[in-house]
Amino acid sequence: EPKPASKLIKEVRHELVMLPYYSVFDNLTYKVEGDKVTLMGQVVRPTLKSDAAAVVKSIEGVSTVDNQIEVLPTSPNDDRIRRAVYRAVYGASTLFQYSLANVPSIHLIVKNGHVTLEGVVNNEADKNMAGLKANGVPNVFSVTNNLIITKP
Repeated sequence: EPKPASKLIKEVRHELVMLPYYSVFDNLTYKVEGDKVTLMGQVVRPTLKSDAAAVVKSIEGVSTVDNQIEVLPTSPNDDRIRRAVYRAVYGASTLFQYSLANVPSIHLIVKNGHVTLEGVVNNEADKNMAGLKANGVPNVFSVTNNLIITKP
């Protein structure tokens, strides 16, 4: 009999966060429909895209994986921006706490100089601070702040 969706969702999440190269510069999202899992988001390493599909496909109860993960273009300029945005965001005293998790909860997605903040923070002030810090980094063309506020 099929696994309950809630259990499947939990297992998919667990497998994705345990991926060895999943970092603060990647964003993995997914949706579960019956026994089909659709993977979405953005990753820096092409291997992370294939690894994500492989671990999810190995979960009991998953029959199909639709892998829509985007591999970000290789760019020395984006790499510099990633490092600078990381220092700016996690260097802020109020945001440092988010860097302490195995996979920090504020993900910094950089594509052609455009920055997207993904993940979760505890309050509106932290969300705004992260956006402000990312906006202050030189050579950043735009910042999209998709951070979600969850009560700790």
